[in-house]
Amino acid sequence: MASLNVNKAEFVKSAAAPAQFIRSALPGVVFAGKSNVGKSSVLNRLLNRKNFARVGASPGKTIHVNYFLIDEKLYFVDLPGYGYAKVSQSERTRWAKLMESFFSDTERIDLGVMIVDARHKPTADDVTMAEWFKASGKPFVIVANKLDKLKKSEIEPNLQRIRETLSLLDETVVIPFSAEKGAGREALLAEIVKLL
Repeated sequence: MASLNVNKAEFVKSAAAPAQFIRSALPGVVFAGKSNVGKSSVLNRLLNRKNFARVGASPGKTIHVNYFLIDEKLYFVDLPGYGYAKVSQSERTRWAKLMESFFSDTERIDLGVMIVDARHKPTADDVTMAEWFKASGKPFVIVANKLDKLKKSEIEPNLQRIRETLSLLDETVVIPFSAEKGAGREALLAEIVKLL
């Protein structure tokens, strides 16, 4: 099995416009999720860093597409969080345009990682994001974060509800994850390493 040294991670750039998107022969792992779902925390847990991906004090602060080069073998591409109420309409429109441009070229995506909250039914915005990933025709996995906030008896029904709400195919992997405790980290890394 190929290996990936996640400790060797560097921030490359923030793209605010499609012209700044990175075109590379290296695989891209694209992370998406709602503003307050803990996307930065998932990235930090994956990379064994405390605050590598900046954890915003208020959600909805990542309005750029951020690129991180991992072990010089692949890119982690962090998409701006979505669905945050306090963002102006013009910001939302800008976000939608940026995402449409991003997803219009599926060469940029080798694996999608969509982060949802394990405690709640996915929102309409989550459903839209899942549709974008499906439409790309590229593999994607669902990371159900905040697992540590669930009782054991709630885990299976909640994962099932996520599957149904997002209309996932049976082969789509849903990873129960806790950025807090580290559960699911190895499973997610195993999916990412398949690209190498």
